[in-house]
Amino acid sequence: MTLHRTLLSALLLGILAAPFAAQAEGDWKKGRIYYRMVCTACHMEKAGEAISPTSKTMAEWAAYIKADKHAKGKDSLKYYVSKKYRESIKNSNKAAAKFIDDDEAALMEDVKAFVIKGAKDGDAPAKCS
Repeated sequence: MTLHRTLLSALLLGILAAPFAAQAEGDWKKGRIYYRMVCTACHMEKAGEAISPTSKTMAEWAAYIKADKHAKGKDSLKYYVSKKYRESIKNSNKAAAKFIDDDEAALMEDVKAFVIKGAKDGDAPAKCS
């Protein structure tokens, strides 16, 4: 009976912890470099302002990334971590050049890990600079 309860407790703990583990699959440090050097640089150039990770909650960032809508739905967020995009800016952006051969899905997970960690309710709220 005790072994059964222990196994049941471990199973329930694993199920309950799964959503939180899924949020931290990427390398947030790598995501921070990419976000600050690629995303922020582009936002500064095209929109005139950076978008800080603290501008959204963890849930808002997760929903934004899942929706895959960028520029108010005009294009795909995934495009901005694509190899095609990195190729297009590699001569003017050191981070794009550095991560040129990285897997697109993994790089998106890295950025997601950073913005969720840096969200206003995250473990380490982060500014863009």
